[in-house]
Amino acid sequence: MRVCVSRHWFAVILAVCFFASLFSLSVVHAAEPLAKEVCLSCHGAPGLEKTRDGKTVSLQVDGDAFEHSVHAPFGCVTCHSDISAIPHSPQLKPVDCSACHAEAIKVFSQSVHGKARANGAAEAPTCKSCHGDLHRVKRSSEPDARTYRTNIPNVCASCHADEKIAQKFRIPIVRPVEAYLKSVHARAVAAGRNGAVCTDCHGSHGIEPGWDPTSSVWRISIPATCGKCHEQIQTAYRESVHGVALARGVREAPACTDCHGEHRILAPSEPQSPVFAANIPGETCGRCHGDARLSEKYGIPIDKVRAYQDSYHGLALRGGKVTVANCSSCHGVHDIRASSDPRSHVNAKNLPQTCGKCHPGAGLVLALTRVHVLPTESDPVLYWIRFIYLWIIGLVIGGMLIHNLIDLVKKARSEIPHHAEIVPTSERMPRQLRWQHGLVMVSFPLLVYTGFALTYPETWWATPLVRWEAQVGIRGLLHRIVACILVASLLWHGISIARSPRLRECLLRSIMFRFQDIRDMIRLQRYNLGFDSERPRFGKFSYIEKAEYWAFMWGMILMTVTGVLLWFNNTTLRYLSNWITDIATALHFYEAVLATLAILVWHFYWTMFDPEVYPMDASWWHGRAPAAREAERHEPISPPVEGKETPNPPLDRK
Repeated sequence: MRVCVSRHWFAVILAVCFFASLFSLSVVHAAEPLAKEVCLSCHGAPGLEKTRDGKTVSLQVDGDAFEHSVHAPFGCVTCHSDISAIPHSPQLKPVDCSACHAEAIKVFSQSVHGKARANGAAEAPTCKSCHGDLHRVKRSSEPDARTYRTNIPNVCASCHADEKIAQKFRIPIVRPVEAYLKSVHARAVAAGRNGAVCTDCHGSHGIEPGWDPTSSVWRISIPATCGKCHEQIQTAYRESVHGVALARGVREAPACTDCHGEHRILAPSEPQSPVFAANIPGETCGRCHGDARLSEKYGIPIDKVRAYQDSYHGLALRGGKVTVANCSSCHGVHDIRASSDPRSHVNAKNLPQTCGKCHPGAGLVLALTRVHVLPTESDPVLYWIRFIYLWIIGLVIGGMLIHNLIDLVKKARSEIPHHAEIVPTSERMPRQLRWQHGLVMVSFPLLVYTGFALTYPETWWATPLVRWEAQVGIRGLLHRIVACILVASLLWHGISIARSPRLRECLLRSIMFRFQDIRDMIRLQRYNLGFDSERPRFGKFSYIEKAEYWAFMWGMILMTVTGVLLWFNNTTLRYLSNWITDIATALHFYEAVLATLAILVWHFYWTMFDPEVYPMDASWWHGRAPAAREAERHEPISPPVEGKETPNPPLDRK
């Protein structure tokens, strides 16, 4: 009997335990219905989807991906907190990330993205837009995470490379990601080196527009933002004249992005970079220092950029020679200070050291001279050189044009004889003079071309010469070579005259100016204008040839002296003041203009376009002139009389 009772109670206890276990399991499932295995039994099945707002939405969850995500340690109800039983309601609340990321969500809600989202902009990003699917989110340190450094530009590009979004929300920056991908930062990141990405400058959750004072890319905040990576540069900039002005609230004071650009920041060695040597004077520094509005507002001298552009350094830089000094070479890069600051590179005491970087031995006299000067009344020497030369060029070349035009009209109305007969015994140019003239014919045009290519490097005719200037420097080399040839021809000419008494006597005596030349010029004009019926005849050389000969000699001496001062500028700066090179530059240029115009207007007319010699006076080739033309233009040479000096002896042919 006892055995039966015991067995009965045992069965009761066993049944109670069984139902208790079933009850406990149901309680557990009710408390945690989204245990991974239970949830994945449905959501792990391929093809699970539903329709929402007319769009098909996948409900499948990749279990393996979820196990490797940052959310793997948490249960499903941690995020889907409104699910309490299976099956759950088909209408679930959106996942609230603030349950775990309250601070990040708070910052995001105050950002430009959060505010746009709150205002109903469906295109504005959410957590999922940047971090990816909730079940696949990975730590930013993992290479396949959407927020890994190398992937961040692509994430931002999903919206900021969309032109429709830019137009709809009036985003002013055009294609920022495309520009960034060409920058040194993007290339460094792609190569595995340290480089800035979007979040380094703009932030991550608390991104604000650039005009917002709380933004990391607000003008005053930009140096600190860049300084997170470029700390030493930030320190130098903060103490510079630009950094001090920006910190005081001067909106026009340049920050990092004003010089280097914003997204498409390139290395200084790249020609497209705003801080490439050739771009600094005009595109970077000149943008502010050549602005009339800023000049008036802050008292910045506006003529400095123009003065630099017209200087040798500026002309050479415009011509492609990037090794010459630009603004940053003298004033510094990030540590630019006022010239009155003892630490400034352009302080009077520091100028020899600054200029000495390119011009070894530059003397202390540099501190006593002015730089960046224009030929204005504030600089009287250059002003008067320019003033006098412009008047000389205008009067002389204008007078030549009128003189030749009168002669051309007279000859056009008259019958021009063909002077084909050559007088073998009448040699106007001995062989050595013809060789000297030939050297001038070769060197002078090349000097003009290579010289004006320096002054006007942007012109179409200078392009072939300056195209390789940065690599080879062929313009300057060619200019100096042909200058040596021209000077050599002049020295040869002088030595020839000095060594030959007969050549010296007849040439110098015949080529000297006399009062008779003035009378001859007046008589020729009276004849050309119809006041005299008889054409005047001249000596061996007329006033036309004398004027050209002595003008050429004077011009070449001046060009040689000024050219040597500019060529050997290190020696010039060591012993002479900087204003000497400024004067030499001005004289060299204006004399070149005068000489070139004189050759074109005067020499070319009388040797090529004169109807009596057209198409060319060939005496430069064989040294002789037609007999009839000589008889018309010049007095006959008196025959030598025994015992008497020949009044006008022929030139020595040796």
